[in-house]
Amino acid sequence: MEEVKTNSGRNLGVAALITGIITFVLAVIPCVGMIAIIPGIITIVLASVGLSQASRNDSPKGILIAGLIIGIIAMLISLSQLFVARKIVEKAHKSDKWPTEIQSVINDVKNNVVKDLEDANVSIKIESNGDTVKINTSSSKNKKDIEKLEDLESGNKPKHDTIKKGR
Repeated sequence: MEEVKTNSGRNLGVAALITGIITFVLAVIPCVGMIAIIPGIITIVLASVGLSQASRNDSPKGILIAGLIIGIIAMLISLSQLFVARKIVEKAHKSDKWPTEIQSVINDVKNNVVKDLEDANVSIKIESNGDTVKINTSSSKNKKDIEKLEDLESGNKPKHDTIKKGR
């Protein structure tokens, strides 16, 4: 008499394999990999339950084992990122210089952005119902241009002679 093998646990194997692949992809992304711990646990549980069902019925276990292995490897990668992040935080607490160095870098970036914005030339052209308003600004703050913008924001027509009919 021929022995019949069932596919018990196959659905769990497919679910474990898909979840394991997603976990692995998340785990190898720097800084994001720490969140892969949760789907890693789900992968291991799915594969383990599927393996126990497959063992009882002498079903194929290839997909289940693949899902389990990928899930375990992804969990190890994710846990390693967690330990690295913990060491960085510990080092930051021990060193008094590190937070001030970060603050210095942030201030440098802020100053560079502000300087670039101050040096920028901006040209705004607004057309509506045949009316055209043109505002050109440079690094010098022109009071007329500021008043024009305030008039436009309030919904009033600008008091200045920049409105032109047509194009």
